[in-house]
Amino acid sequence: MLSVGVGPFSLSSGHLLLILAFIVALIAGALAGRKEKLPVSGTLADIFLAAVIGARVGFVVRYFEHYQGDWLGIIDIRDGGFDPVSGLMVASVFIAYLLWRRTQIRRPLGIALASGLMVWGFTTGTIALINNQTRGLPDVELTDLDEQPIRLDLLTRGKPTVVNLWATWCPPCIREMPVLEEAQSRYPGVNFVFANQGEHPETIRRFLNEQSLNLEYVLSDRRGGFGRATGSQGLPTTLFYSAEGKLVDSHMGELSRASLARGLERFDIDHPDQPVDNTTQ
Repeated sequence: MLSVGVGPFSLSSGHLLLILAFIVALIAGALAGRKEKLPVSGTLADIFLAAVIGARVGFVVRYFEHYQGDWLGIIDIRDGGFDPVSGLMVASVFIAYLLWRRTQIRRPLGIALASGLMVWGFTTGTIALINNQTRGLPDVELTDLDEQPIRLDLLTRGKPTVVNLWATWCPPCIREMPVLEEAQSRYPGVNFVFANQGEHPETIRRFLNEQSLNLEYVLSDRRGGFGRATGSQGLPTTLFYSAEGKLVDSHMGELSRASLARGLERFDIDHPDQPVDNTTQ
């Protein structure tokens, strides 16, 4: 399960589990601090915010070269660019400081944090086990824009493959297309497949012409089978498959150059010699 639909919105399973763990921590903290009348909800919110900021800063520092010329992209968190290790380190330091300075909240805060971590660890492990059962390239019915059937396993030819699930009516899909088009030419050792979800080939062809996009492998998934097979409930979703056809990473939501670079790190490929000058984009 890569994402979950919540009304008209979709959340990646990772983000949803973090929210669930945070809610559990709030409830556990409220119950633990009720007798002593020591609310910890505000403290938990501060810890969560510090972790998010730390994770974002860590990600930007790590992939800073991809933000040069796109300074507003640094604060545009729609690309999902967060470094969990950095966030965890910042949160740990902040928690240690709070426990040292505010001894009266040690018990309720400790119970809240432990409860949230246990829920997050258990649910994350369960989801990982489920996902391990569906990590290969799904056998779904795809066609090219001439409505001829295409087998994805033959199309990939034993090369690392990025599969982008998209639609012409999806604004973040449209915004990320130039990033993927650029990567397609910069990484010739990687296949980039664009599997449109649910639209007629003529609609797709017209969109590509209007946007002046030159994409090599554009396929039509009229029945949306790829999304169902991989557990994707929202667009855009980008899947990273190894040369052996195993899913090694996924990203739900809009891609930036930085978040795409993070996904491509899972492949053993040569990086381009010269970075793209984003100021000319």
